[in-house]
Amino acid sequence: MDRLIIIRRPTRLDALVARFNTKQQAQFYIEHLNADFKDYEAEHETYYAVLDRLVKTAQGIGNVQVIDWKFLPNFIFGKNDTVITVGQDGLIANTLKYLEAQKLIGINPDPSRWDGVLSQFSIDEAGTVIRQALNDEATVKQVTKAKVQLSDNQVLYAVNDFFIGVKNHASARYAITVDGAVENQSSSGIIVSTPLGRSGWMKSVLAGASGITGRLSKQSLAIKAKSVIDWGKEQLTFAVREPFPSVNTGTKIIFGSITPGTDFCVESRMGENGIIFSDGIQDDYLDFNYSVVARISIADSKGNIVVK
Repeated sequence: MDRLIIIRRPTRLDALVARFNTKQQAQFYIEHLNADFKDYEAEHETYYAVLDRLVKTAQGIGNVQVIDWKFLPNFIFGKNDTVITVGQDGLIANTLKYLEAQKLIGINPDPSRWDGVLSQFSIDEAGTVIRQALNDEATVKQVTKAKVQLSDNQVLYAVNDFFIGVKNHASARYAITVDGAVENQSSSGIIVSTPLGRSGWMKSVLAGASGITGRLSKQSLAIKAKSVIDWGKEQLTFAVREPFPSVNTGTKIIFGSITPGTDFCVESRMGENGIIFSDGIQDDYLDFNYSVVARISIADSKGNIVVK
């Protein structure tokens, strides 16, 4: 029987209790910072009330399994499973990269707290949208994913973006190749974003570049805050952060696109602390040291997010 897989993530209060062992100790820590512990409690209670309602609603529709987000890398999804996340948009991105063609529904547990650009449905809408998804009546938007494959055959996927650089604030050293053009570089790292991810980290990178360019040239790069982006477009965007020009490092290959025909690879020149992680989750990473080569491309499969 096809399953309804519900993905949950610990609240801020859960994380505090795990760190300080008891709720009382967590409260002492937060109040010692002159912060409002009641806000943590309210968020926690709202989240679990919504999660409980969702589980009961889903159980009235089909076979339900609830898993914690930290088990995603090792969880085996059935090809006909319908996946439901309960949390912020980041949970959708972190879940989607482990899916193939499965539909993903995002439930926003607290619309007054989070906008829910991807998690578009409230708990009151859960029953209806789950049934629509199961009956192939829901509106589904495809999302292009990025793929990195190392020369040792390790693979990692991203729904928003990849970061290629170092674990600390030291400079990353590498050789970048785009369609045969090669350049040694030293920088704060490379961001590679999907169409979906362009509204996040890449937007910040471009905003910074625009501000600097505007002050230096009295002009500004056009950044449309509310531009509509096709999440399924077959194109990635890369940007090199703070490239440093020197005798043996250049600054010519700093921004561009990766399409299905683009040969884009990065060879590490770092002896340690080199890293590639995806979607802002540093625990979900590949070591990138010595002469390992990372080849980045558009993933073969697209994600499927249910939207209004």
